Amino acid sequence: MADEKFLVVGGGIGGLVTALSLARYGIGSHVVEQAEAFGEIGAGLQLAPNASRILNWLGVLDRVMEDAFFPKRLMLMDAMNGNELTALPVGPSFVQRYGFPYFVTHRADLHSALFEACEKEPLIKLSAGKHVVGIEDQGEQIAVSFSDGTVASTNALIGADGINSTIRRHLIDDGEPVATGFVAYRGTVSVDAVKQAMGTDELSDMVIWIGPGLHLVQYPVRRGELCNQVAVFHSANFEAGAKEWGTPEELDATFAQTCAHVANSAKLMNRERRWTMFDRPPHAGWSQGNVTLVGDAAHPMFQYLAQGACQAMEDAVVLAKALAKNSDARKAFVDYEQERFPRASMVQIRARLFGEFLHIGGTMAAMRNYLLEKRQDEDFSDVDWLYAYSAIGD
Repeated sequence: MADEKFLVVGGGIGGLVTALSLARYGIGSHVVEQAEAFGEIGAGLQLAPNASRILNWLGVLDRVMEDAFFPKRLMLMDAMNGNELTALPVGPSFVQRYGFPYFVTHRADLHSALFEACEKEPLIKLSAGKHVVGIEDQGEQIAVSFSDGTVASTNALIGADGINSTIRRHLIDDGEPVATGFVAYRGTVSVDAVKQAMGTDELSDMVIWIGPGLHLVQYPVRRGELCNQVAVFHSANFEAGAKEWGTPEELDATFAQTCAHVANSAKLMNRERRWTMFDRPPHAGWSQGNVTLVGDAAHPMFQYLAQGACQAMEDAVVLAKALAKNSDARKAFVDYEQERFPRASMVQIRARLFGEFLHIGGTMAAMRNYLLEKRQDEDFSDVDWLYAYSAIGD
């Protein structure tokens, strides 16, 4: 491979938004992806105003929204008795407050729109089948070796390669992420199947059903044709030290305790794959020399605030701004981390706390529910800190 000024490792959402943000400032980059083709696995994805604002700035928001679904409310429901606890309306008053919409889409649809934009951008080069196996700091240059035997030399290396980041190990080497005992089953099913399971004629909201050590997320995607479901629970087998844990049998046993709406919906989950939920505490040092990290490589976070992709997008914009202001990548990378570390760390920590809030049981759950039921739907004060933030600036 030829010498590269900016090499982005990882062709997921974070890597592509990084390349597009750099191009917005006239900076070229080369994005390498270890898979044989660029693509995205998983199912649904929630995009809050702090992310839709960025997609608009990049010129891809209209394209992304073509396949999106716009819920009326974000709802918290009691998974055990089926009662509504509270809701956040995300209609006109919400959009007026934050300037941009809250919507849900399929991860593959978002990735496809970003990839198309990158392909059309002459400042961006894309290469698949490039698995990083070695990184050597050569002072002014970084030599990156790939499994196919090629080597790239770059002035600046950007790791957007996820929670198990190879680039992070080169920089921080803080060990493997820690399994929490929670496991997630994800997938899409037909909207009609979910309506039948729940005994309803309409699915117009993003709903989180919460209970002791478990929750189920439901929302339509693909213009409302499919329903994305995420079933999460804490495994008793994990706590017991079993080799196999988070199994489909545990999924069934856990959600059999819930109300009929939730139990019936959980039966629709695809059982072929499950995702172990890992954790890392906030850790400074993303930027060292002419190497830096974005997204999950820098600050992996629980999905409880639906901010993983959104925070990666914020990283990308702030990084591109820093490089536009300072042509010295080493200094720009330091400035980028100094701006992003407090914000991303706060989201990491609050996502963890919100997960604990969702999963409590007993007397504490009763107290939580009592307080939630008193909340006014049009009270946006609890989410201003998250959604009003603009990585782009004024």
